[in-house]
Amino acid sequence: MGKKSKQKHNHNSVDGRGAASGFEAASNGRQKMPNKEYEAELFGLQVELVKLQEWAKATNARIVIIFEGRDAAGKGGIIKRILERVSPRVFRLVALPSPTERQKTQLHAQRYIEKMPAGGEIVIFDRSWYNRAGVERVMGFCSDEEYKQFLKDCPAFEGFLVSQGIMLLKYWLEVSEKEQHKRFLARIKDPTKRWKLSPMDLESHRRWYDYSRARDAMLLATDTPAAPWFIVPSDDKKRACLNCIAHILNSISYEEIPYTPPKLPRRQKAKGYVEPPQKHRIVPQRW
Repeated sequence: MGKKSKQKHNHNSVDGRGAASGFEAASNGRQKMPNKEYEAELFGLQVELVKLQEWAKATNARIVIIFEGRDAAGKGGIIKRILERVSPRVFRLVALPSPTERQKTQLHAQRYIEKMPAGGEIVIFDRSWYNRAGVERVMGFCSDEEYKQFLKDCPAFEGFLVSQGIMLLKYWLEVSEKEQHKRFLARIKDPTKRWKLSPMDLESHRRWYDYSRARDAMLLATDTPAAPWFIVPSDDKKRACLNCIAHILNSISYEEIPYTPPKLPRRQKAKGYVEPPQKHRIVPQRW
């Protein structure tokens, strides 16, 4: 693809094999990362995300990034950091609500296909068509036949997307049972986070092992060479965020597009314009 941006990231290889055994999500006893170090590392990665954005626009690249995981695994936090300094016209977030009665009669992937990127766009799915293999399976929102058909069809569907030139990255955020419990309790106590805790979340807390079985079956059936899964241990939110963003950047052979700083034009002359007295309501200046 040419020379990639020179920013170097301290993380594991792109495929991540051997990074952890099983689904260990702990930080292996490491100390908590200082905020100053975290923000410095994050800023460097966010600069690279802007470079990726400009490359995608210049090359008409189409990129899809899927985030899946249990409730409170940290998907929202990572997505927020990815989107923090980029353009919403290039990076688009898709977080679909429950399907309508009409959508339930459509092809399962139909409402997701509508959200696929055009040239020069990067679409992030905060949950995706994998709802069928997760919450729909566990909570009985789909039939056994629909579930089995999904696991059978999904690799072919994703293979089709890749064959059409879409770059597809799939991340599963793995949070431990202890850490999820801790985060749920924090949501109950924090008035700014209570909205995050739905009746469905409470049920997912109770049915931990049902979700574990669903996760195992999903990964086994849909981890393919064309569209592999990448596991992000997420008990340590800061390290999970940095490692995931760095992996995204290293998975795409983007180039830094040369930037020519524009010259600001001189302002026009007033030509007799006089600012009128302010008669409209002004927000109270409390600070």
